[in-house]
Amino acid sequence: MKKERGHIISEVKPGGIAEEMEIEAGDRLLAIDNTEIEDIFDYQFLVQNNYIEVLIEKPDGEQWLLEVDKDYDDDLGIAFENGLMDDYRSCHNKCIFCFIDQMPKGMRETLYFKDDDSRLSFLQGNYVTLTNMSEHDIDRICRYHLSPINISFQTMNPELRCKMLNNRFAGEALKKVDILNEAGISMNGQIVLCRNINDGDELEYSIKELMKYIPGLESVSVVPVGLSKFREGLFPLEPFGKEDAKAVISLIERYQRICMEKYGIHFIHASDEWYILAEEELPEEERYDGYLQLENGVGMLRLLLNEFDAALKLREDSLPDESVCKEVSIATGKLAYPYIKKMCGRMMEEFPRLKIHVYQIVNNFFGEMITVSGLLTGQDIRDQLINKRLGEMLLLPQNVLRSGETVFLDDLTLDDLEKALQVPVNIVKSSGYDFVDAFV
Repeated sequence: MKKERGHIISEVKPGGIAEEMEIEAGDRLLAIDNTEIEDIFDYQFLVQNNYIEVLIEKPDGEQWLLEVDKDYDDDLGIAFENGLMDDYRSCHNKCIFCFIDQMPKGMRETLYFKDDDSRLSFLQGNYVTLTNMSEHDIDRICRYHLSPINISFQTMNPELRCKMLNNRFAGEALKKVDILNEAGISMNGQIVLCRNINDGDELEYSIKELMKYIPGLESVSVVPVGLSKFREGLFPLEPFGKEDAKAVISLIERYQRICMEKYGIHFIHASDEWYILAEEELPEEERYDGYLQLENGVGMLRLLLNEFDAALKLREDSLPDESVCKEVSIATGKLAYPYIKKMCGRMMEEFPRLKIHVYQIVNNFFGEMITVSGLLTGQDIRDQLINKRLGEMLLLPQNVLRSGETVFLDDLTLDDLEKALQVPVNIVKSSGYDFVDAFV
């Protein structure tokens, strides 16, 4: 089926350039400066200039060529039916560690979509393997100088990378890193660590190879593979234990010292899960190089604790103890539970008339080895809290819900949960300041 030319405009913003030019919702954007628009990258790049010629097609087929004089970087004031202005590209790898392959049947269709779209790396921070990128894609990134791009390396051993991604081109794809680096494109990296596969000597080799790309490659996170209970017929992967975690931390911290001495950055980072599994203290804030890898769970707990300390100090100075008098509850995943419990303990010490019940939710849906709150389901929260003392309200972390919505991963809604538990449910944003505000 032939793809229709152009991109349908879904919205024209009031007071914008497009409204002034009588562009309307339902019109098609065909080209800017005689260049057809492939996707959002072309649009954002071409629309920047002070003078542009915009080709619009009306629903009746009439075409308008509009001359636009504007300030540099001013937008036209239009939005499109598809934010990417193109179809999303699915992943062609069959990675041995892929979490989507470990999901049960019967969930909503969108949860099974595997994306490996470099455009989402720039727009949303997604990590890409580079195997799904053509020479044209690489050329556009270099030409538009798009930065940073987030790359899932997994290993710098080309042969092992082919095996881990189940893609015979996965090793060859690493050469694209050289092109990006030479073009001055900033990068961040990720290694999903699998026990007895890409850890140990293989991890050390990968770190050494990746260090060659500093400063273009700004950071690399090492995260443990997530293993759900739905792994029948999949590649046999083993969970990491306490001593494994200690060995990973020791290796990473050794190379942090080397990188700091040589390049002035720590570069390689262990996700929070390693420190919890090893039962070791979290690194101090300075070792996170400005929290470049928060989305990978690197430094998230340290940032939360530091913000909590600062927020509590502000409240101590401004609120009398007796002003906070309530009984509430909070639920979280196994990973953050010890830290949330300590924080709540400090809150109750500071405000003696505040009573907080802290509950750890075990992930029965995906299996107990999944410990992050972002993969908790509404049914697990409901079933484990239904007979618990919850007080005036229940607080939940924001990441248990779909972005911008009130729906849990299993399609249970916030309203469903409130009706089942017979208590209002409030959502707490991820910062330590929001945490304190939620109680006081």
